[in-house]
Amino acid sequence: MTLIVGLGNPTKRYERTRHNAGFLAVDRLIERLKPVDISKSAFKGATLKSGDLALLKPTTYMNLCGESVCAVKNFYKPETIIVAHDDIDLPFGALRFKFGGASGGHNGLKSIDALCGAEYVRVRMGVGRPSGDQNVVDYLLSVWSADEAALLDKWTNQAADAILDLVCSPLERVQSTRTQSCAQ
Repeated sequence: MTLIVGLGNPTKRYERTRHNAGFLAVDRLIERLKPVDISKSAFKGATLKSGDLALLKPTTYMNLCGESVCAVKNFYKPETIIVAHDDIDLPFGALRFKFGGASGGHNGLKSIDALCGAEYVRVRMGVGRPSGDQNVVDYLLSVWSADEAALLDKWTNQAADAILDLVCSPLERVQSTRTQSCAQ
């Protein structure tokens, strides 16, 4: 089994914010795969299954998402975990992939790393950096600009395609063929 996790914050307030990029990628997979709901209260998240894929959108809020990921990991014992998340160190629309490594200051990744370890594939979804003196938290919790919103469908479809490629192909192959930007 492969566990695919999209990071974000629950509730309508955060639905269209940069910090929910991972949720948006998993939403695309849900639209495509039409999975069945396998949620349990212990999972602390919306959990769905399609074939040998489990999809997870933690409802713990970003800083505690490791609780949700570990609960599902411990129950299903997946061979692979793929985590899609926002990344301010990449320009908007970029996609990059890596296995393990440091959290880069991302609180969701810190939570997963602390509770489950860092041995998972990361789908880094570039949201760009704040401009001027806007702080990072306010930037991540703000809605997409009009220019960004116009590209969200294309970008989240590219992310979903890449995630499905990661399920079937070695990371190195996906890194060489799917490293792109929706702005291209």
